[in-house]
Amino acid sequence: MTIAESYEFLTEIFRHVFGRDDITLSAEMTAKDLVGWDSIMHVDLLIEIENRLGFEMQPEEIDRLLSVGDLADLITRKSAASSDRIGPVP
Repeated sequence: MTIAESYEFLTEIFRHVFGRDDITLSAEMTAKDLVGWDSIMHVDLLIEIENRLGFEMQPEEIDRLLSVGDLADLITRKSAASSDRIGPVP
């Protein structure tokens, strides 16, 4: 998966989890930039990402996630090591 594909995937996930079609992500975006992105929503996002991608993020990887850009980079790296295809978000 390319970094562009990671952002496309993450946009679908964020819109699905938050129930909003108006979310546009940027590399610099953090939880403070999106109303409702609290610790519970963060866990929901990570679970949805892991379920969709078919791999788990390690606690130390999660601890290093400071922005959407960090998350997109992690997904790009981990998906490169995986042969699983990503399906659309229902």
